[in-house]
Amino acid sequence: MFAPSVYAARRAALAEAAGSGLVILLGNEAEPMNYAANRYPFRQDGSFLYYVGLEAPGLALALDAASGQATLYGREATMEDKVWEGDVPPLAERAARAGIDRTADPAALDRAVVDARGAVHVLPPYRASQRLRLGALLGVAPNAVEGSEALTEAVIAQRIFKTDAEVAEIEAAIAIAAEMHMTAMWMAQPGRTEHEVAAAVEAAALAHGSFLSFPAIVTTRGEVPHHHASGHVLADGDLLLHDAGCVAPGTRYCSDVTRVSPVGGAFSERQRAIYDLVLEAQEACIEACTPGARFRDVHDLASRILASGLVDLGLLRGNVEEIVAVGAHAAFFHHGLGHPMGLDVHDLEALGEDRVGYGDEATRSDQFGTAYLRFARALRPGHVMTVEPGLYFNQILLDQWAAEGRHADFVDYAEAANWVGFGGVRIEDDVLVTEAGPRVLGPPIPKVPEDVEAAVQEGAAVV
Repeated sequence: MFAPSVYAARRAALAEAAGSGLVILLGNEAEPMNYAANRYPFRQDGSFLYYVGLEAPGLALALDAASGQATLYGREATMEDKVWEGDVPPLAERAARAGIDRTADPAALDRAVVDARGAVHVLPPYRASQRLRLGALLGVAPNAVEGSEALTEAVIAQRIFKTDAEVAEIEAAIAIAAEMHMTAMWMAQPGRTEHEVAAAVEAAALAHGSFLSFPAIVTTRGEVPHHHASGHVLADGDLLLHDAGCVAPGTRYCSDVTRVSPVGGAFSERQRAIYDLVLEAQEACIEACTPGARFRDVHDLASRILASGLVDLGLLRGNVEEIVAVGAHAAFFHHGLGHPMGLDVHDLEALGEDRVGYGDEATRSDQFGTAYLRFARALRPGHVMTVEPGLYFNQILLDQWAAEGRHADFVDYAEAANWVGFGGVRIEDDVLVTEAGPRVLGPPIPKVPEDVEAAVQEGAAVV
């Protein structure tokens, strides 16, 4: 956790933004996996972490916007809790770590809501348990619970800009992720299975008291962007895509990095052509992440670079600007360039992707590919973004578009069929926007092709 004064200052700013009424922030509950006593690993709500910093389940914060007075609601640990889970500090002691001097039993929160006489502000719920609890507190049906627009905008305005201390925590998470990805590179050897590599990647995080910020993607099926590890045995010449991140111990700020390793230690000529093209797009887009630049424009820059390279390779044909305008390039690049990073790996997405990434500044495209861009606003100093262009040869998509004749003037489907089975390439880093320009966060993680090959070759002796 940060110092208590950090959380107190964040709450004071939120109270000032709210102006009046009672702000309620619910922490997450421990959720059952398949029966009550067998629970999913606990992950605290990002906004609750931001304003309170405590990770235990079953907590709630009430903030009087007029006075700035904060109250932490939670249950004291019973003897049974302590026997099974270990000793737990009293609620008052935990509250003090967050700079809060008032505590109460969860039942008292119901009375506080009644006393507020309807002037209650909540965030939009994204879990069923949150929706049920808020419905009961507010006296409405669960499906009628809506977040306060003003409160939601105030939280976004605070959390989207990262302080130096927050950036340091993100970099701590990236430092662990660097070990995770080096492990994957070392293990990209013929005879290993994807499951083995994925297990080693997660173990590298666990060894630092961390855990994954999202389920790791470790696969030779890189053409499926969210494909997870299988029992596939790695073979010489495979491309192993590893997209993985973790959280900083203590504060839980996230990292999110992607690399691609040539199994056996050498890219083929065809693999190198695609890898070099994606790397060119990524490096150009990182340089374009300057204050005032619209992230939608940076995404379009990636699209043009990738489309131009695909024309040179004979996969696309025609004028690059026309190709991108109609979305023909999305046959091979079918996701957005990146997303905000912070306490959530897709930071603030629980509050509404359009609200966070578009607001009044931009309108979401309905074109396949660009429609999946999560953030289109102008970049500002303090934003932390992922930059992750990619190229994919997905047979399902290519077959469907070819059968429809979609963009047939621009896509050479006969040539594309020769690339099915290639997989996919995505390269991702976490980038801070500063007044002086972009800064790639964390220690360097090999991504120049020769460096990646050297890491895999080193792994043949190390692992």
